[in-house]
Amino acid sequence: MPDMDARVDASSGRWLTVANGLTAVRLALAPACASALVAGLVGQAFIFFWLAVATDLTDGLVARRRGEESALGALLDHSTDALFVSFGLAALAMRGEVPALLPLLVVLAFIQYALDSRALAGYPLRTSMVGRHNGIAYYVLLGTPVVRDTLSLGWPSATWVEAIGWLLVATTLISMADRAIAWVVNRRALDSRGGGR
Repeated sequence: MPDMDARVDASSGRWLTVANGLTAVRLALAPACASALVAGLVGQAFIFFWLAVATDLTDGLVARRRGEESALGALLDHSTDALFVSFGLAALAMRGEVPALLPLLVVLAFIQYALDSRALAGYPLRTSMVGRHNGIAYYVLLGTPVVRDTLSLGWPSATWVEAIGWLLVATTLISMADRAIAWVVNRRALDSRGGGR
């Protein structure tokens, strides 16, 4: 259970910040990029994807420099990342390039992550090594066919992209199982100390 001192009052997080504005741009780009992928508009998908990456790389930096960091902003950032890659991977699944299971697992893994962290109660998000690497890998997997198609490259083939997608299905399931096991162990430890009441 998170220490009460680690809790951040969600109401202290302001919505209207420059950092959250950058995150909101990425949120708007999610359906736009997915639609461009499905329609085969490779140039547009390329622009939308790299704009999303740019906002992802800068929103946290801007938040720190402007003193806009908050649990609310972190939750918004991670939620937007999950939605962006889920939309994009769903578009790739519609094209038959990644397993249809992957975008669903990304959403479920994020929900588990947010609930496990108790982020909605104002606690900071708790990351895991596998989850962090998966988050990066989702973007890389999504960006691979975007860049390949824009530059008219023959490699990696759709077969390779799909294989990497299946690998991410496996690592996402491992990450989710690891979180579930940690939650059960923590609950048992709390119950044994009488703190689970």
